[in-house]
Amino acid sequence: MNILIDNRQTKVDITGLLPVVEKAIKVTLEEEEVIDEVEVSVSFVDNEEIKKLNKYYRGIDSPTDVLSFPLMEFEEVEEENGEESEEEWKGAYPIGDIVISLEKAKEQAEEYGHSFEREVAYLTVHSMLHLLGYDHEKEEEKKVMREKEERIMEKLGLRR
Repeated sequence: MNILIDNRQTKVDITGLLPVVEKAIKVTLEEEEVIDEVEVSVSFVDNEEIKKLNKYYRGIDSPTDVLSFPLMEFEEVEEENGEESEEEWKGAYPIGDIVISLEKAKEQAEEYGHSFEREVAYLTVHSMLHLLGYDHEKEEEKKVMREKEERIMEKLGLRR
């Protein structure tokens, strides 16, 4: 697992946050039984930057807490005749980018009455599930995604 972290904001202190994000990603991948080496990019931004991204990519002119940008779809690939491909991929598969507004995460942690670390972990788990192909547009999809989020947060010891 390769995690690239880019802190592009100065409003919220990130001391102690990197292990929280790394563990949230690791546990989500384990829970989803992802065995391939993967790469995930995580960017910490402020409300101003995420508002611009939200407007550009989703047409919504307001800040949000997290945005997910999947880079590939997870599909099982079967090799012809069960033989290995001559050119086997040697690196980590880049699965996508996560952009978290730490400013919004801090606001939400206070609003919901839990720790900032718990909020960032939840946003990371939520976004990772999006990168792995889950969505919450339909009620049934939302139910499945919420159950997975709760199970992963419990494994992280961060259940509400």
